[in-house]
Amino acid sequence: MFYLVGLGLGDASDITVKGLDIVKKSKRVYLEAYTSILTVGKEALETFYGRKLILADRDMVEQCSDELLADAEIDDIALLVVGDPLGATTHTDLIIRAVEKNIKYKVIHNASIMNAIGCCGLQLYNFGETVSIVFWEETWQPDSFYDKICINKKLGMHTLCLLDIKMKEQTMENLMKGRKTYENPRFMTVAQACQQLMEIIQKKQEQGEDLCLRDETVCIGVARVGSDEQHIIAATLKQLTSVDMGAPLHSLVIPGKTHPIETDMLRHFALDDSVKAILQRL
Repeated sequence: MFYLVGLGLGDASDITVKGLDIVKKSKRVYLEAYTSILTVGKEALETFYGRKLILADRDMVEQCSDELLADAEIDDIALLVVGDPLGATTHTDLIIRAVEKNIKYKVIHNASIMNAIGCCGLQLYNFGETVSIVFWEETWQPDSFYDKICINKKLGMHTLCLLDIKMKEQTMENLMKGRKTYENPRFMTVAQACQQLMEIIQKKQEQGEDLCLRDETVCIGVARVGSDEQHIIAATLKQLTSVDMGAPLHSLVIPGKTHPIETDMLRHFALDDSVKAILQRL
């Protein structure tokens, strides 16, 4: 059996009882190490689980699935995933590959940012399409996520923005030369995401386009959701460009039409009285 086990969002103890039983009985246990991170490292997980883990990086999960799934038709093999196993399309692809090999699989679900984002005070059923905001490069600055945010806003829906994670990335030069040299991990901050949004807004304004976001739009920055160091701030888009939310991981939420109860919750997280005044007018 091939198991995909969700680890939740906080630390080693967030694994479910069912998931921990699978970890203890499996012949091999892999730790997926690139779509997200926990607040604790591999060693802390090994201590809590009482067994060694095999790191599964992007290359292994996406290109060497045969190695990952080896003997899963006769032995229990587990892949540990931060959050919920089906929060990333990569893991759905693994399931398809397992099915093609006639390997049975089972998913052990857990909390993910997709449901835990309710911590910011907005109701989950009022969220529209989730978007990803990627790091801009000098020659590549996509802004299609802005259009999706606008569609959600027009429908009165909230938008969860997942912020870019760069794990085991290669420069174009190293990639072209076949050198296995990797850059240091990078995690986009709320401030960086808001700065990119501000630049898009300025460009749209200069082109005379209608804006769905403005400097004074109230947004919500969240950091380390599910951990003891969880941090939530409601502030204007412009204010958030200079707010330090601390260590990763960060996410950004852009509200649509808010219910009075949602507005009351946002006031609880307001950066200052000026934000509370804007919320009062919503």
